[in-house]
Amino acid sequence: MVTLKIRRETNSVSVVKFQLGNQGLFYNLVLGNLKKSTNLKLLITNIMKKLNFLGIGPKIASVLLPYLILSIVLSTHFKLIFCYIPHKAPGLFYSGLAFLIVGLVFYSFTVRLLIKGLNETRLVTNGAFALCQNPLYSSIILFIIPALSMIINSWLVLTSSIIGYLLFKIFIKTEYKELEKFFGESYITYKEMTPEFFPFPLKKWF
Repeated sequence: MVTLKIRRETNSVSVVKFQLGNQGLFYNLVLGNLKKSTNLKLLITNIMKKLNFLGIGPKIASVLLPYLILSIVLSTHFKLIFCYIPHKAPGLFYSGLAFLIVGLVFYSFTVRLLIKGLNETRLVTNGAFALCQNPLYSSIILFIIPALSMIINSWLVLTSSIIGYLLFKIFIKTEYKELEKFFGESYITYKEMTPEFFPFPLKKWF
């Protein structure tokens, strides 16, 4: 929830103070004219852009996507070099489809929870986020890319998951800092109890 407090300092200058959720984070914005900021919802939306839905996704994708495409192209042109099994493997193909379905379901549920959390300006800790802190990235790196590697029958494609995970570890710290600023102690507690990447919250299960 968002709490708004508006105080007029002079005839032309106003201070808008608002709190995001119950985390004790306040912003003070001096506005040249209150009439120029009639849409306070837009103002809040601009602040909430700091918690970008895409997060570090574009940074990871800028390297991972070209690598993945290249690995797929090479795998289709040099099948015998990069294949798991040098002949048709229906079991591998259908296993890949199963992995892909799981990954896409995991991803879609995560996206819906994330959008809802951003709209409500709250920390999401339920659903896929109860399993790990970064289900959006883990669904792609742990499920969708390995699924593609099995469907295409290429171990080279699977190396994209390794690249993706390394990029995730390099860039994710900036996202953690933003979340800690916005959500404070509640985020720190959630972070301590929930696995970073692999969806096996052993601390919650045992």
